[in-house]
Amino acid sequence: MILASASPRRAELLKDEGFQLDICPANIDETRLADETPVEYVERLAREKARQAHEANRDLAAGATLIAADTIVWLPDGRTLGKPADAEDARHMLRELSGRKHHVTTGVCILVDGSPMSGCVAETSFTETTEVEFYPLPDETIEWYLGTGEPFDKAGAYGIQGRGRRLVKGITGDFYNVVGLPVAKLMRTYDKMQKKLADPRSYWF
Repeated sequence: MILASASPRRAELLKDEGFQLDICPANIDETRLADETPVEYVERLAREKARQAHEANRDLAAGATLIAADTIVWLPDGRTLGKPADAEDARHMLRELSGRKHHVTTGVCILVDGSPMSGCVAETSFTETTEVEFYPLPDETIEWYLGTGEPFDKAGAYGIQGRGRRLVKGITGDFYNVVGLPVAKLMRTYDKMQKKLADPRSYWF
């Protein structure tokens, strides 16, 4: 399987499911379109990352399954929080999330390449959204968390699977989606796709 992501968290989750991975991060323009909702935006990014990684690694992808994913944190007003640019940006994000509920959405795209002989490609995508609520975060808590170094490579400036667990009052939905990959939904979608593709009478798209 090809993972079109450099995320060590996604790689670990897929390896736990028994997949052997080739890591081929995608390189796309991640600018959000003016009329996109956060959910539409992240699903489009996943599709574009899958297609770009597939095109850039055609020999490796021949006959293989490729998975791409993108995770965003977004506020009730539709604003999205990506990875912080620096400590001040991370501080601002954590203050935005303090004492409030927000959403974490992951877009996932599964792309299956046919054999080198057939050259056919099948593709499907989906999203998963989890609601997360933070405790109120006093400045000393934010400064402590910044000092751990954990916020700087994570959307929304926190990692629920790490020291950031201390910030979270509760979640509604899939925990692993907040980590970066909704494994349960992914595996069900993957298994369904494999069964469809194995039946010559079926038409996936």
